Amino acid sequence: MRLLFVGLAFLTLLLGGLSAQAAVGHSGARLYAQHCAACHGPDGRGGVGAPLALPDFLATADDDYLARTIRLGRPGRVMPAFQHLSDAEVRAIVGHVRGFAQTRPAPRPAVGRGDRARGEKLYARHCASCHGAKGEGGHGTGVTFSRPRDLPILAPALNNPGFLAAASDAMIKATLVLGREGTPMGSFLEAGLSERDIDDVVAYVRAFEKQPVPAGATVLESESAVIVRESSADIPTTLERLKNAVAGVNMRLIRVAPLEEGAVEKGKENPKRYIVDACDFAFLNKALAVDPRVGLFLPCRFTVAEENGKVLVMSINPKRLSAIFNNAELNALCTQMHEIYTNIIEESTL
Repeated sequence: MRLLFVGLAFLTLLLGGLSAQAAVGHSGARLYAQHCAACHGPDGRGGVGAPLALPDFLATADDDYLARTIRLGRPGRVMPAFQHLSDAEVRAIVGHVRGFAQTRPAPRPAVGRGDRARGEKLYARHCASCHGAKGEGGHGTGVTFSRPRDLPILAPALNNPGFLAAASDAMIKATLVLGREGTPMGSFLEAGLSERDIDDVVAYVRAFEKQPVPAGATVLESESAVIVRESSADIPTTLERLKNAVAGVNMRLIRVAPLEEGAVEKGKENPKRYIVDACDFAFLNKALAVDPRVGLFLPCRFTVAEENGKVLVMSINPKRLSAIFNNAELNALCTQMHEIYTNIIEESTL
């Protein structure tokens, strides 16, 4: 609150500045908790998302890089794009992330004109084992269930259009020069490379921009959030057909129960609404190894319900979930799940 006494003008400005900082800090903490903490952890130590609290990361990532990463995300690589946030909200989140470590951005190194061809050879020797032969990054998500347990974090995809748009050449070079303590990424200077060598690697990484969009940045599109078909039979007959269809694709039937079971007094459930749970455990384990979040919608669940005299069979559309999770590695699995779900539902409603 601004004071009106001239003699206290300096104090007013000081208090005003502190109040503004407090408001921004509070807003940043709230926005971070709302949009970022589920993946990056409440204290920025990572999880599904990369750890943000590493001092070396915050020394090389300037505010512009953080803001552009929030805005653009990483297409197909778990990190979504937060296009709906205002500039002030993005700045508040950046300010909160910046507070994870008492580290200011390091001075930007000068970047010379690198030799891309020479950089490709250096990249193959020093970077490809973690970041992939073509910069595609490590497989899986950041949690240990889907990445090699001997790696503390997942190596990011350097060919991702979101990363290339957010990271400047100077930031890439600073990362190569300094490395990141707490990760497998060491200092290239300490590893014996010269600044000219590092400039060549930067030139090679930057050249990924001129290549076609990699498969790892493909976001799966879907036509609807649910798969639904109208049955030609009554509920009991439809349930029997559904169970047979589940068995026909070698899924294990887990349960058939009223939709309201457990939610209302036993015996008073709506007799026109049922759920059928089933699972292909081999498929489930395969999908969990790619992205542990599939546990949110697997095992498979089908709903059978009568609405306005029509018996409907429905399930979620896995293709839509792949898009929500923003993980291109799930695309093939979710497309396969979509086909299996559709076949089961159509067979049970004929």
